[in-house]
Amino acid sequence: MKEVVNSFIKKHALLFEGATVVVGVSGGPDSLALLHFLKAKEKQMNLKVVAAHIDHMLRGEESNEDFIFVKKYCEKESIPFEGKQINVRQYQEEYKLTSQVAARECRYQFFESVLQKHSGQLLALAHHGDDQVETIIMRQLRGAYGFGLAGIPVKRPFSGAVIIRPFLCISKEDIIKYCQEENLFPRIDKSNFTSKYVRNRIRNEILPILKKENPSVHVRFQQQSELMVDDELFLTQLTEQELTKTYLSKQQKKVVLSISKLLDIPIPLQRRGFQLILNYLYEQNMPQITALHIEQFLHLIKIPHPSGSLDFPNGLKIVKSYDECVLSFDMQTEASSYEFELSIPGIVTLKKGKIIGEVTDSFPDIQLNKNVIICDLKKLTLPLIVRTRQQGDGMSLQGMEGTKKLKTLFIDEKVDRNDRDHWPVVVNNTGDLLWVPGLRRSNIALPTKETKQFLVLEYKDL
Repeated sequence: MKEVVNSFIKKHALLFEGATVVVGVSGGPDSLALLHFLKAKEKQMNLKVVAAHIDHMLRGEESNEDFIFVKKYCEKESIPFEGKQINVRQYQEEYKLTSQVAARECRYQFFESVLQKHSGQLLALAHHGDDQVETIIMRQLRGAYGFGLAGIPVKRPFSGAVIIRPFLCISKEDIIKYCQEENLFPRIDKSNFTSKYVRNRIRNEILPILKKENPSVHVRFQQQSELMVDDELFLTQLTEQELTKTYLSKQQKKVVLSISKLLDIPIPLQRRGFQLILNYLYEQNMPQITALHIEQFLHLIKIPHPSGSLDFPNGLKIVKSYDECVLSFDMQTEASSYEFELSIPGIVTLKKGKIIGEVTDSFPDIQLNKNVIICDLKKLTLPLIVRTRQQGDGMSLQGMEGTKKLKTLFIDEKVDRNDRDHWPVVVNNTGDLLWVPGLRRSNIALPTKETKQFLVLEYKDL
């Protein structure tokens, strides 16, 4: 076993001369064997080995005994010991987490503090080959994608240090045998034998079948994991190059994409690109995001309908509007409505602009456009109202017969979906739509040769 692990360490450059290595130690066979193994290499590589043990306080006196066991072992072997008892149940309730997630967060926060205290460069964890098999199967069942399907990484950055897993190349049986040969008497966590958790069911029911077919199944899975990581690193590099072409804007909590440019890149890179965007927005690993979410996104951007939306975990909103796709945590899903009376003459100031009403006795010398209209004041019922759209709004457009729904007008004019609920409309006091600034005006109050007083309505950006 020692030769296999040493070759694995050398292959992946997991240790280096003079390193301070913090070892996560529960007291069970895996972590106790790893602590013993690394302690034996201490003089050879001038290492400083520190044991870090956390009591999650989930198993009462049994977990307290684990704490005492690891502490006494470290005292006997002259290994610096860092231990902490944390009320995970209380943490779980405070942050509304599952017990497993709460325990993991507490554990890694503790590891981070120990690394900082000892200026540690490496955090060694005792995940082994059987853990890798279980993890990959679990990820497949949950619909993981990309790096997720590769399972547990051999090493990864963590809090200014690097997490290493030297035992991924060996099985649980190898570790048990090592403990027996080195006269180690680890603690046994009885909760590992229950079938309450998915991982335990895979460990106790599926893994034995795989081992019966191939006793070295953990080696095959680890090889598969490493090959997948290599492939993903290369594809991710390609994706990052292509993805830069699709950004219309990129902020901390908001990304705007050009759908047409995203669809121009190959589908495998589209999937990875979306995953990279999610990683950027969430700023953390999100196991709730699965391949199903990725396919929902790809379906949204490919359907011919110009608009649509998706709701993702933790409040992420994805909105499609023509060629733009907005991914944001800060998106207004429900716009605030407003209604203002426009005095004549007078001004109504809005969030992004203002509407000005002026009266003249002669036809104004002004260039007409979508932001300026002229009306026969006598044909209007005052006061005019500036408001947001309402259900059922429609108007008779200048130069057209019949009426058009405001919703249809927004679609025809390709108004961004996010802007529609904020867009101002000007209505007569009778409720008839007079003008949609920036778009179209109605047939109401058109000036003629008989007009005596002219009302000029103008929209200006702030």
